[in-house]
Amino acid sequence: MIRKTLKKTSSHKKLRDFIKKYKIPPEYLSTSRKMISRGVLIGLFIAFIPMPMQMAAVLLFVPFVRFNVPIALAMCWLSNPITMPPMYYMEYLTGSFLLGIQPEPVQMTLEWFKDNMGNIFIPLYFGTAMYSIFGSLAAYFLVNYLWKLSVHRDRKLNRKDR
Repeated sequence: MIRKTLKKTSSHKKLRDFIKKYKIPPEYLSTSRKMISRGVLIGLFIAFIPMPMQMAAVLLFVPFVRFNVPIALAMCWLSNPITMPPMYYMEYLTGSFLLGIQPEPVQMTLEWFKDNMGNIFIPLYFGTAMYSIFGSLAAYFLVNYLWKLSVHRDRKLNRKDR
C-alpha cells in the first residue's frame, strides 16, 4: 500500500515540475526499494543520537550515500520533544546495564543534567550506539523484507487476475 502510494506520488506532475525548477537530483527523491530502505537506515541512525540539528546531520550524508532524503528526514523526526526523554532514558539505562554501571536516578531538570553530564555521558552514548546501529539495521532489513513481500503479493494477485 505505502509502496504504491510512494510510486504514485513520485510520478506526480507538480513534483516533477518542482524537481526541474529547483534542479534537484531525482535520485534524492527516488522511490525504489533500495533508496527508501537507505533513507530509513540513515534517518533512524541519526534519530537515536542525542544531538541538536539532526536534520542537518542527515543532509551531511547526501554527498556520500544515495538515499531518499525526505524519508530520511521524516525518520529523524521520530525523536521529537515528546519522544526524546523516554528514548534517551532508555538508551541511558541500556548503556548502564551493558557496561555494568549502576544507573543514577534521573531528574528531568536542566540543572541536574548540567551537574551530572560527566556521569551519564558514557552510558548514554554507549546505549545510543547500540540502538542507532542495531535499530537502524533492523529497520533497514524490515523495510526491504516488507517491500519484497508487497511486490510478491502484487505479482501473485496479478497472475490470478489474468
